[in-house]
Amino acid sequence: MIQNDNIIDGKSLSQVIKQEISEEVKKIVQSGHRAPHLAAILIGENPASQSYVKSKVRSCEQVGFRSTLIQKEADISEDELLELVDQLNKNEEIDGFIVQLPLPKHIDEMKVTMAIDPEKDVDGFHPVNVGKMSLGLDCFLPATPYGIIQMLDRYGVETSGKQCVIIGRSNIVGTPMSILMSRKMKTGNATVTLTHSRTQNMKEELLRADIIIAAIGYPNFVTADMVKEGAVIIDVGINRVEDAAAKRGYRLVGDVDFEACKNKCSLITPVPGGVGPMTVTSLLLNTLKARKF
Repeated sequence: MIQNDNIIDGKSLSQVIKQEISEEVKKIVQSGHRAPHLAAILIGENPASQSYVKSKVRSCEQVGFRSTLIQKEADISEDELLELVDQLNKNEEIDGFIVQLPLPKHIDEMKVTMAIDPEKDVDGFHPVNVGKMSLGLDCFLPATPYGIIQMLDRYGVETSGKQCVIIGRSNIVGTPMSILMSRKMKTGNATVTLTHSRTQNMKEELLRADIIIAAIGYPNFVTADMVKEGAVIIDVGINRVEDAAAKRGYRLVGDVDFEACKNKCSLITPVPGGVGPMTVTSLLLNTLKARKF
């Protein structure tokens, strides 16, 4: 892990929060109740999906959660998957569950998301939770945006009245981040600009930003000349770049040119070791919340 005064260390922060969760789980168990239980449905053999799910199962073990991994072949029918979702909805021993995306092309992801009980939707993707988030009501927040809010909060980043520019408008990161950063809350009250692939004068928009949240999916998209002195950068991107010198033949880089930008920033997240660990930790926080319903 990079050691630097202006680095937001997501890996270390996630360990701190996991310890807090673990202490809470001990109290639940000591009071005579069962530990929180997270289930995950994994369809097919997508290497990235397998890695993510294994990380989530491992994290459950670390904090004392129960976990169930349900693996199905890629040719599972949509009806079979929907039946499996229904079974988990009705299973009172399961507090929350996720269906790992992406799904095979023959399955309608939105139909599957809509079928999940909103009170077990610990990914925070169901329209009920998205709607509640938009209204500032109590709900499950999408894991990556929730993790980013935790990072900004725990590193003491002042967001009120600040210019926040978000790059990318996905339903998983960009759009929910724009809502959360503008909400009337401790880590919020920012003036938000949501940019994307059709935005003109991107550089000018970014140079105005006190806080940049990059989630566009292009390696090293944000360069030093696009960042003003003292800005805070949250880099959500995880991109594989070919590198013959690397053991695996590639290396992971973010959407931000880290080496070029790090000395201009007051705070910046590295890739890997930044937002990624906090995404998994936020899923645990949502599952703990689900256990308390």
